[in-house]
Amino acid sequence: MFRFILSFLGGIFTTLTMSLAMVALTIGAVFWMYGRDLPSHESLAQYTPPTISRIYSGQGRLIDEFAKERRLFVSAETIPDLVKQAFISAEDKNFYQHDGYDLRGIGAAAFDAVKSRGRDVRGASTITQQVMKNFLLSGDRRAERKIKEIILAARIEQTLSKEKILELYMNEIFLGQNSYGVAAASQTYFNKTLSDLAPHEAAFLASLPKAPSDYHPVRQKDRLMARRNFVLREMNENGYISDTEYARERDMPLRSVQNGDFESFKADLPPRDYFTDEIRRQLSRDFGEGEFFTGGLTVRATIDNEMQPIAANSLRLQLEQYDRGRGIWNGTGEVIPREQRTSEESWRAALADLRVPRDIDLESQWYPAVVLEVGETDARIGIEGVAEDADGHWIPAKDVQWARKRLEDGSLARKAQVAGDLVSVGDVVLVRRMTADADGSFIRWTLRQVPEVQGGFVAMDVDTGRVIAMQGGFSYQASVFNRATQAKRQPGSSFKPFVYASALDSGYSPATIVVDAPIEINTPQGVWRPKNASNRYYGPTPLRTGIEQSRNLMTIRLAQEVGMDVVGSYAERFGVYDDLSPVLANALGSQETTLYQMVSAYAMFANGGERVQPTLVDRVQDRYGRTVYQHDQRICNDCRLASLDPGRAPRVISNRERVMDPVTAYQLTSMMRGVVERGTARKAVDLGVPTAGKTGTTNDAKDVWFIGFTSNIVAGCYIGFDQPRAMGRGASGGGMCGPVFQRFMSEAVKKYGGGKFAVPSACQFIKIDRFSGARLSDGASGPNVVSECFRDGEEPIFGITFDGGFAMGADLPLVEEIGRTSRQVTTSTGRKAVVGPKASFGTLSSGGLY
Repeated sequence: MFRFILSFLGGIFTTLTMSLAMVALTIGAVFWMYGRDLPSHESLAQYTPPTISRIYSGQGRLIDEFAKERRLFVSAETIPDLVKQAFISAEDKNFYQHDGYDLRGIGAAAFDAVKSRGRDVRGASTITQQVMKNFLLSGDRRAERKIKEIILAARIEQTLSKEKILELYMNEIFLGQNSYGVAAASQTYFNKTLSDLAPHEAAFLASLPKAPSDYHPVRQKDRLMARRNFVLREMNENGYISDTEYARERDMPLRSVQNGDFESFKADLPPRDYFTDEIRRQLSRDFGEGEFFTGGLTVRATIDNEMQPIAANSLRLQLEQYDRGRGIWNGTGEVIPREQRTSEESWRAALADLRVPRDIDLESQWYPAVVLEVGETDARIGIEGVAEDADGHWIPAKDVQWARKRLEDGSLARKAQVAGDLVSVGDVVLVRRMTADADGSFIRWTLRQVPEVQGGFVAMDVDTGRVIAMQGGFSYQASVFNRATQAKRQPGSSFKPFVYASALDSGYSPATIVVDAPIEINTPQGVWRPKNASNRYYGPTPLRTGIEQSRNLMTIRLAQEVGMDVVGSYAERFGVYDDLSPVLANALGSQETTLYQMVSAYAMFANGGERVQPTLVDRVQDRYGRTVYQHDQRICNDCRLASLDPGRAPRVISNRERVMDPVTAYQLTSMMRGVVERGTARKAVDLGVPTAGKTGTTNDAKDVWFIGFTSNIVAGCYIGFDQPRAMGRGASGGGMCGPVFQRFMSEAVKKYGGGKFAVPSACQFIKIDRFSGARLSDGASGPNVVSECFRDGEEPIFGITFDGGFAMGADLPLVEEIGRTSRQVTTSTGRKAVVGPKASFGTLSSGGLY
């Protein structure tokens, strides 16, 4: 009997042993099979998570940030213990004890799944397992993934410390509101750093990993409150907070940025604008889009925080002035339907969802508004972000009487007399406060609109190419297309300085005489008869007067004399064009380029002819603080010294390429000073310091320009419709862009100063008559006298007249004005032709007029 019992027990033992061995072998085989081709867990030791790239202004102010995943990486050492404890309590209370997986948790989860027949399937993953899932595996709930997860978790526990694993987890997890990692989430929900969080706020964040969308702080406030309090209880039971702290923190209200309890961190960021978006475009090209959006770059921009808003409003003011002068109402084109206007709450919500510009601050902030009621003469509006008055906000009749509404058939209605002539109930409009100039007191709300006409503005340092201000249109939120850098437009007469520069470097001087007389050119498109803007001809004229008065016919003759291939080489050398087509019309700026390129080229005139590489960025650092790009490559040995003698400034050695002879640069600058003092910009520009520049106006005023500079700053403006069309007879570069330049540079001169332009040592000065080019005595004076720079060692020759090889009519007066009667002239081919008031440009664009 005893032997039988022993035999029975031995059989049972053998069976159990064999069964356990089979189970172990099976488990081992499963783990071996799934563990063969797993991704390398060792790569996590070198993990560099996608982080935010941030842009700072020249003064160190954060002005924008770009990221695919909004993440601020923080090391384990800088994450407060309180935050770690909250997440451990919520997600894995045995984190510091287990080896990467929690068998008790897995068993409990499996039991619940079987008990509920699959209806209650909950996770049992440790923090280490979640790291494996997030980094190396998919997020599906298959048993295969769970096995792989356990294998990798066990491996990573042997490779990395618990703190490093926790660091990976707390920087990678998604916590809602486009926030990845605890640091970004703390900023998003509370506008606080991690070290400033209270226990209930740490528990708030620790409640989110399970399902951020299910715990929204406003829409699911009660659910999030319950989850937060559960985490606080766990923290208390785990010994991380005392009973007193738990009671106090549990009773704290659920506060967040989303609920309006804290100001958003975005309030400290200015609205995204053309400047930072252009940085994004350029650095994405240079570093790669992936690196820019995920590399955690720190970018120091060249923008001047004080000058940028001045540039924006200088351009905006001119665009709006032109738009209101046209008197055509366009509105926003948006309408809020009746069912969304049933209450103040509903129309405010509908208005908030609309994409209308909110970044305009011209004279005062512009607000989106909806027309709620149209009365007999006035219209009542509801304004975003502005509380309702007892009597409501109204647009009076007198505020609309400047405009006409465009009808459905494209025609214009009569000029509005009452508000209802322009707006209807439900229309979304833009408004601003009108205030008294004397004391700033409120007068009324006034309708505004984004103008159809657009433009660009750029200002940069003439020595370094650092762009201090740039505006690519009226409103970035209305149109992200950057007209300063992306719009290809005809520069018109603002291109003429490159023709004159090529001539000055070819042996001509500011006193060289060129004939201003009619020209006819046979082209495949027909006879081209260019003309001056005044429809007048002035005969033999010095180059100086030609550029001051923007004479088209002189410019064409000069380009013919020098050769368009030479002119083209200059334009390409200065970066205005990659390849200028060698046709004479291009001497008048008919080939398209960008404002950014033109302003950069003018900077080289201003600095004496040295190469300038324009830049929006001073320096770029990677996530580790290493400088990976620096713009200024000039040499400054003195800058390395600990100190300098009193009164001694550090000496900066320029290593830039010379693109123009310094004498030529000075001659051209002197001639362009005449444009400002006596020529086409004299009525618009007066800064009180030496200023040079050139206007540009193309055929039918489709594009108007002014680019000018002082000894320190160069700035340029372009205005025109995006789809080029005539802006009217009153439009001109001097009349429209001149005031933009004047408004901006008046402030720039206060900050950056402006002195005399440097005179090259190779200059010798001789006084000439600026009308005839004749040499005058050294003691001559008067409005017709100008002291002209000639190259030292070159004896100037006076009295030679150049006509570019174009013949003139024998009866053509050379000095007196030709009237509006027709005249017969001899063309360059020897044929007779009639030049009169009906002469046209044919079908070939002639570029600039003046």
